[in-house]
Amino acid sequence: FASIGRLSRTCVVTEKIDGTNGCVHITDDGQLLVGSRTRWITPEDDNFGFARWAREHDEQLVVGLGPGTHFGEWWGLGIQRKYGLKEKRFSLFNVTRWGDDAVRPICCYVVPTLYTGPFSTVAIDQVLGDLAIEGSRAAPGFMNPEGVVVWHEASRVLFKKTLGGDGHKSQKGLGVC
Repeated sequence: FASIGRLSRTCVVTEKIDGTNGCVHITDDGQLLVGSRTRWITPEDDNFGFARWAREHDEQLVVGLGPGTHFGEWWGLGIQRKYGLKEKRFSLFNVTRWGDDAVRPICCYVVPTLYTGPFSTVAIDQVLGDLAIEGSRAAPGFMNPEGVVVWHEASRVLFKKTLGGDGHKSQKGLGVC
């Protein structure tokens, strides 16, 4: 039987940005690979121009991010909610590594951290309420943010909670949530 993690441990709540998932993988010898959620992409077989953008910023990404796989959201102009932006942005997910004063490529943003502390549904609901009233932190002035992502450090699990459509859906005819 697996060990059971403790719920009352640190969590990090970030804004959930409504775009498309992207990843940049940099090999130990400095080669750049670009991916979406489910596949590797190229400028010829792209995902909303993300591979083209990554190739245009190849040197910044390789030097600034370093070897490894770096996940984020490709969002803005022409993608999902658009956020009232006139450009597209790549926002890195790993706020522990790239947040605050971390040195990162100038072409990359980081998803906004909204809360760090003990896991608390009250705190998460408060953060959601603030988003609903104040709008997006990723794109100030945009009043239709999607929601939050909660990273529970002890269990190493991500959860999402959205401002709209987050209710439980039952399977048709089965009454199961």
